[in-house]
Amino acid sequence: MANRVKANVRPALISWARETAGFSPAEAAARLKHDEADYLAWESGADMPSLPQLRKIAELYKRPLAVFYLPEPPKTFQVMRDLRRLPGAGFRRYPPGLQLELRMASERRELARELSDDLGQKPIRFSLQATLNDNPEDVGDKIRVALGITAALQAGWRDADGRASFNAWRSRIEALGVLIFQTTRFETEDASGFAIAADVLPIIAVNRKDVPTRRTFSLLHELAHLLLKVSGVSDLETDAARPPEDQRLEVFCNQVAAAALIPRDLLLSDPRVKARALRSVDWTDSEISDLARAFGVSREALLRRLLTFDRTTNEFYRIKRGQYHAERLARLKKQREEAKDGDGIPRNMPQETLSNFGKPLVQMIIGNYHQDNLTLSEVSGYLGLKAKHLPKLEQISGLR
Repeated sequence: MANRVKANVRPALISWARETAGFSPAEAAARLKHDEADYLAWESGADMPSLPQLRKIAELYKRPLAVFYLPEPPKTFQVMRDLRRLPGAGFRRYPPGLQLELRMASERRELARELSDDLGQKPIRFSLQATLNDNPEDVGDKIRVALGITAALQAGWRDADGRASFNAWRSRIEALGVLIFQTTRFETEDASGFAIAADVLPIIAVNRKDVPTRRTFSLLHELAHLLLKVSGVSDLETDAARPPEDQRLEVFCNQVAAAALIPRDLLLSDPRVKARALRSVDWTDSEISDLARAFGVSREALLRRLLTFDRTTNEFYRIKRGQYHAERLARLKKQREEAKDGDGIPRNMPQETLSNFGKPLVQMIIGNYHQDNLTLSEVSGYLGLKAKHLPKLEQISGLR
């Protein structure tokens, strides 16, 4: 049997592609169905993969085949600050799904810059700023003023699951020139979202596997990152161990998000809150849920805000937080089982595409198609959507 022709590629390119895709050598070897020692020989230069093997490597790492023939690894992707938990309390290596989403978000931003130029549009400059020395309550008020959020307006977003509130906050933040993406490529245990800070077309990405109320809090948390001009990957847990500088940053961003979503004066003037004594432990589940719905936030976020203003105790908050965490894990388990069984709700691809990409980028892509700057095939490729769905996408994105 003739020997297979080896792919004459640089070993450093294989290592770079694996590392930027978020795989360990053992994980990569297992996914490629090869012995780890044989795989490591490709990265060390002791051996080279065949061309069919290289195609499988490119497919696994989501890279074009041609990238492995570059003279050296690219250095274009920005390294993100990891603001999640430390080893022992969580993970520090980006899992493949998160790594891919970070890369794709950066690529979409570059695409948006090009599409804006082609349309003759100048992207809005993101001008909101803050520092860690600012009062989080003041920063929260600044955000509400910049977005035009009033108590009456926010009261009109009340619904059963918080989806209306999320969509309303999202559209107003997008109007500031922010690209907001939703993703399902990584688990909620991996990260709640990330931010890529920039003066033009900064990015916020939130985990669509979270419930809408949690996504809303993540949205405002990542917006605080943009005000601080700090790019990073976050979770919303501030009780876990982190380096002091990261812990201060994440606590500040959570405080800003809480202040923007649940203003102090609005909360304390609510009749249900005014009727309670300080450090109350008599809050019922229905009262907490109703207050949370009034602000479009999770029960935990609402209860934490009550704790901030001494309207409950640390012990009561700890007990309820444990209850909410257990309920969340049960919900996630049920979702995964339903997805595995294939019994989920039929997918609405146009709406899903709009939710994931955001209205600004979708409108840029379709706008360029109507000006003959893009072909129908290119539009489908950028959006990952079949051409038959594009008329509906145009309609729901406000272009028809």
